[in-house]
Amino acid sequence: MDTPRGWLRLAVGTAALIAVSACSDNNSVTSPPTFTPVAVVTQDQLKAALAQAVGVSGDPVPDGSGGLNLNMWATVVDTAGIVVAVVYSGAKEGDQWQGSRIISAQKANTAMNFSLDAAYAGFGGLALSTANLYSATQPGGSLFGLQEANPINEDVAYGGDIANYGTSKDYMIGRRIGGTNVFGGGFALYDAAGNLVGAVGVSGDTSCADHAIGWKTRFYLNLDNVPGGVAPNGTDNIIYDIDGSGVSASGFGHPHCLDAATESAVADDLPVSFPVGPGGA
Repeated sequence: MDTPRGWLRLAVGTAALIAVSACSDNNSVTSPPTFTPVAVVTQDQLKAALAQAVGVSGDPVPDGSGGLNLNMWATVVDTAGIVVAVVYSGAKEGDQWQGSRIISAQKANTAMNFSLDAAYAGFGGLALSTANLYSATQPGGSLFGLQEANPINEDVAYGGDIANYGTSKDYMIGRRIGGTNVFGGGFALYDAAGNLVGAVGVSGDTSCADHAIGWKTRFYLNLDNVPGGVAPNGTDNIIYDIDGSGVSASGFGHPHCLDAATESAVADDLPVSFPVGPGGA
């Protein structure tokens, strides 16, 4: 072996052995842990509720949301932030903005993390939709920087086969997605007793339309027994009170997205046509 050719064979053999070892099970990448989520809703229930919310008629504008009338994503998490279900309203995965899948999960996680149930001692419950967080998280706001906190788990968000996204085999299901989002579309879910049981996030249109469709999705899931909120009617509805200088009168305001008059009409109609349950105002 004490020849240039012998040393070359040894080097090649060693390199091949290292390459095989690197690809073996002993050096596999650890995947994110999986959990059994609380059965807040089923995949079919969420898909049906989203379809109703997207296709609902009888509102002040034809599409019922004041947005672009696009297909949507919806994600539900339980109280531990574990993804329960992920769905879309189109015929196939590519029929709605692909980036909105992860945004919907962020919104659900955010609404879950910043809402309280009716049993919370000394407060009586507080639901904050993601729309309610917008103003406080802008520069100079009391929660500025919140939107940078708790980033998503990218392995969870982008793992698995894209063909399974939005189905019962979506890689996010049974895993913690994390993430913080501070514009319309995320809502806490409350049972008939006002107990916080999880949250839903909706994305795929303007953030104003996302709020309207998310509100309706929660309504159709019958998990809208909101114990209290910061909106004038005691709910977690979107508040359009940002003035020309960018200041929100309530501190919980959200900007308009397309047409202010239409969006205001849609928001005002939500608690009327789609009222919160008995725990609300």
